[in-house]
This record gives sequence, C-alpha cells and structure tokens, in this order.
Amino acid sequence: MKLQLLGSKEVINIMYEQLIDQLEGQLTPKRFAHTLGVAKAAQSLAEIYNVSPSKAYLAGLLHDCGKELPLSHMQEIVKEAQVNVDLDMFNNGALLHGVVGAILSRNIYGVEDVNILDAIRYHTTGRIGMTVMDKIIFVADYIEETRNFPGVDKLRQIAFEDLDKAVLAGYDSTIGHLLDQGLSIYFKTILGRNDILRQIHKA
Repeated sequence: MKLQLLGSKEVINIMYEQLIDQLEGQLTPKRFAHTLGVAKAAQSLAEIYNVSPSKAYLAGLLHDCGKELPLSHMQEIVKEAQVNVDLDMFNNGALLHGVVGAILSRNIYGVEDVNILDAIRYHTTGRIGMTVMDKIIFVADYIEETRNFPGVDKLRQIAFEDLDKAVLAGYDSTIGHLLDQGLSIYFKTILGRNDILRQIHKA
C-alpha cells in the first residue's frame, strides 16, 4: 500500500479505509481505539493551526503502528534501516516505537512526506525545534478521546487555545508521572521541554 496525499478526496478516503482495516487487524482493540482517537484529534488540531488535516490524520493513524512489536523486533527494524539512535532509546520500546513507526510508515505504507514521518518519530519524546505537525501529533496523543488521566480535560482545553502551552503541559505530565514512579527521564525529552519553554517566553 502506497499512501499518496494526491488525487481526489474519494481516492484518499478509500486509502484511509484500507489502512484503518489493516491497522485494526494488527493492533489490540485498546491500541486501535487510541489510534483512531489520535487521528481524529490531530485532524481537529490541524484545522485550527493551519496544517493539512489529511496529513495530520494520516500521521495520527500511523503514529503507533510499531508500538506493540517486541523490543527485539523493533531493534532489528532499526538496525536494518540503519537509523542511528542512542542506547537509552534503543533499549526502551516505549521510546523506540516512534522511530520504528516512522520506518514502517515509509517502508511498508509508502509515506514519503518528511513532516509526517518526523511527527511519528518524535511523538513520544518530542525534540528541539518541533514543527507544528510534530506538536499536533505530540499533543493529540495526550488528548484523544479515550485518554482518562488527572488533568486531561484541562489539557484538552489548552490544546485548542495555545499549541505550545499544550506541548509544555504534555511534557510536564509525562515528566511528573515518571518522577512519581521513580523512573528515569529521557534526556532529549528534557531538552525538548526546555526548548518549548524558551519559545513560549519569547512569544
């Protein structure tokens, strides 16, 4: 399946339907529901923040396509694609699945748009210099309709008012959770948080 974002709306919708059917067969029901929720939220955010809704929807559909693979399988995919990642990421499926998702989106689903692929790659960790598409998928992953955690309603409100502040709130939610659990924080997540904070202060 090669997903090109060209042609008629009807053709694009047919390709989305095929992709959705394929994902439903590959993901657990909970992950599939989350996937649809992220795609829907990303599309809504894109309409507000002047990004292609169809591209945001596609990125949302594919953002977790590698999430449920065993870590060893993720590592093989990354090695075969010759994508360099640090050891902290390489040995953590929760971090690595974004990279794997971007690889699969390109090699299996034929996605060539760099903005889509990057948004998938960085949707969990964020990065310095996030694009608007990066931010949309990052935030949509938090606010989609099946999410239910303390503060999610407030985060949803912020997301549709100020995208940068929603990104910061997402970072803070994740970092706070990791601290509460006594877990390590991925260093690039800290760098990404500091970068979005600088952007907010410059505004």
